[in-house]
Amino acid sequence: MKYLLKRRLEKFKNTIESTEIINAKNTKFILEEGLAEVYNLLKNVQSNNRDLYVLGNGGSSAIASHAVIDFMNVGGISAHTLCDSPSLTCMSNDYGYENAFSKMLNIVSKKEDLLIVISSSGESENIVNAVKTAKENSITVITLSGFEEGNSLRVLGDINIWVDSKDYGMVEIAHQFILHNLSDRFIK
Repeated sequence: MKYLLKRRLEKFKNTIESTEIINAKNTKFILEEGLAEVYNLLKNVQSNNRDLYVLGNGGSSAIASHAVIDFMNVGGISAHTLCDSPSLTCMSNDYGYENAFSKMLNIVSKKEDLLIVISSSGESENIVNAVKTAKENSITVITLSGFEEGNSLRVLGDINIWVDSKDYGMVEIAHQFILHNLSDRFIK
């Protein structure tokens, strides 16, 4: 068992170290510089009383919910998920699951809010559509994805964080680690 744990720990370390961050102009950041850029966007949301929305499906939705709690509690940010069952099922039923987040964002978000989306594959249609809606509404977008380097989500955000792994567990843990690292930066 020690060997298995040690091997997974080494794989996680390598996964984090190989994570790439690019902006909308395809400029590549060193990991720490890219995270500092994201933190500055979060500080701007906090300072200007804007809202933060964090979205994902399945395990990524759980990560989004955890991140929202941390950004509210530690960062003092007005942070939200849009995944409560009644809202999500209503919008999915009325507009299709692929449009549920987009429809809700159109209703609740304001110009200069911030959207963080999480998708391990970077191919979730509802997440991609939410990003497109956010961009149309002048909302800054940060994407977190994994798996294929050329996934759809990886080039849609203002800042795009790509985890170089095809292992669901590694990608999800890396996304959680990155978001927790960002919220921890608010600790004084």
